[in-house]
Amino acid sequence: MSGMKIKRRKIAIIGTVGIPANYGGFETLAENLALYHHESKNPSLLTVWCSGKGSPEMPTNYLSSSLRYINLNANGLQSIPYDIISLLQVMFMRYDRVLVLGVSGALFIPFVRIFSRTRIITNIDGIEWRRSKWGKIAKAFLRLSEAVAVKFSHEIISDNEAITQYVEQQYKIKSHTIAYGGDHALDKSEEPINYDLPDDYSLALCRIEPENNVHVILEAFSNSNKNIVFIGNWDNSDYGMSLKAKYEKFSNICMLNPIYNTKVLYYIRTRASNYIHGHSAGGTNPSLVEMMHFGIPVIAFDCSFNKYSTENRALYFDNSESLRSILSEMDDDMAAEIGPKMSEIAKEKYTWDAIGRKYFDLLD
Repeated sequence: MSGMKIKRRKIAIIGTVGIPANYGGFETLAENLALYHHESKNPSLLTVWCSGKGSPEMPTNYLSSSLRYINLNANGLQSIPYDIISLLQVMFMRYDRVLVLGVSGALFIPFVRIFSRTRIITNIDGIEWRRSKWGKIAKAFLRLSEAVAVKFSHEIISDNEAITQYVEQQYKIKSHTIAYGGDHALDKSEEPINYDLPDDYSLALCRIEPENNVHVILEAFSNSNKNIVFIGNWDNSDYGMSLKAKYEKFSNICMLNPIYNTKVLYYIRTRASNYIHGHSAGGTNPSLVEMMHFGIPVIAFDCSFNKYSTENRALYFDNSESLRSILSEMDDDMAAEIGPKMSEIAKEKYTWDAIGRKYFDLLD
């Protein structure tokens, strides 16, 4: 018996641009799951599927994980064949578990279920088909993909309690509520920056899209004497460029392009007085749970996703008038109460150690 070789479980992660992360929430999730796998000395064989378009160097390993590449973009229309090819490879290479991040290739999940023994765990992301940015055809496709993923996956992960409730009401299926970690943002090192930042400012950080209520936030600050530093991809859409043209002339509004250097972000975050979170869709948002770790007041758009994420202990706005009112009424006592509460919730619920443990409880 002592000479018998123990079979190591093969686990795959698909649906992201790849790791190391330099894009979005799913990439950060995949990187931190790989880090957890490494630091916990998990005996399983972990492989992360990556886009060859997103990584010119194409390293073959990251910590204790293997990296495998497909020469397609992981986002946009190519995300559909990208995910389907990933699932085909997972199936033919006889992986024991596959974590599917998102529903782009979900229409192929029934074939994996029927023709392989691979156990499928799918994170369905937010309720994507409800997002205002999609047209009718895209909405119909995403809704069908969501339904197929929920019906044919062995396990479903929701990143927010509101989505867990939606899945149960819509499909009569109980999903696992697992959010995101945010403690990676607490990179204690920092790099001085050349931006001319005000001494006292609110911070906003997001993709520049209507559903993130960027126009509402900027309208509020344009009629206020409060300062805001707003980081986003202003030049990527007509919406962003029109807002930039309209509001960059205001001396209290500092509009910065995307920043991916964690040391620079740490420098900006630690100096903010409060965080403005305008997201209205998509479940638990990574930028929100990251900022909660900094222990400053959170002022979030009034929706169920944000209220669940902050346990209804933040401040909430639903238009520019209510946001301006909150800003004018906030004092040191309110900040001293709300900020530490955000940090307390984050330390309890949004650490990568806790998130990694929950994921590998399903994957092992």
